[in-house]
Amino acid sequence: MALSDERLIELARRVAEVPGVVGIVLGGSRARGAHADDSDTDVGLYYRRPLDVDRLDRLAKSVAGPSAVVTEPGGWGPWVDGGGWLKIDDSPVDWIYRDLDRVLGVWADAERGKYGFHQQTGHPLGFPDYAYAGELALSRILVDRTGELTALREKLLVFPPKLSEALVNGLWEADFLVALARKAVSRRDSAYVAGCLFRLVGVCAHALHGATGRWLINEKGAVAAAAALPGAPERFRARVDAAFAGIKGDPMHLSEAIDIAADLVLETADACATMMR
Repeated sequence: MALSDERLIELARRVAEVPGVVGIVLGGSRARGAHADDSDTDVGLYYRRPLDVDRLDRLAKSVAGPSAVVTEPGGWGPWVDGGGWLKIDDSPVDWIYRDLDRVLGVWADAERGKYGFHQQTGHPLGFPDYAYAGELALSRILVDRTGELTALREKLLVFPPKLSEALVNGLWEADFLVALARKAVSRRDSAYVAGCLFRLVGVCAHALHGATGRWLINEKGAVAAAAALPGAPERFRARVDAAFAGIKGDPMHLSEAIDIAADLVLETADACATMMR
């Protein structure tokens, strides 16, 4: 059972009293209204250094029991940052740190059309740095005493045109991955082909979202989300599934899988060009 809105806001106000915390948001599927009954509650803790982790840890133990633990900033990796996986009132609640100054820096880059995917455990495509901006854009603000998060979120509701262009231009990598995958066919290297196609599909999904001016912040559900976009290539999700189902250890099946992916890249480029007219 999920936390009630009243309980969630009460907890957010207590967390916001910790030195270093600037504001609190509800994120993830619950903020977007796309959650299942058993979905975790993702709570974003926007902070500036120094964050009083000791006090935050004491608060976590007071609401989630003595075994609750929160990390130092960066404890989960350079881009996921840190936080705590907690059980509050028998509900799974994730506290997720976000360094507000770093979010502002990422947003400035996104406005210039600069982005990158960064190696990070749990993100096989790579963590898209501009997801920091998308997370806040798609969130529900719970506590914002200075008004800083609200002001920034209003800007983030408009997808940066230069980022749209950059993500679509990034489709060159998908073309390159097709060529790389073909070179592995004669070696029957199905693992390498699968890796190329996985990244290719991710690049296409981000390009389609960029062309439509919609934030995509995670690999999970990216294919389904891209397929649901207006103007996306026909049967995008089904054809992605067909490509991966065809990855077997013989040259004929590998070539067929790559052919499906190559057609998707071409159609994605055409779809993006149409969306951006």
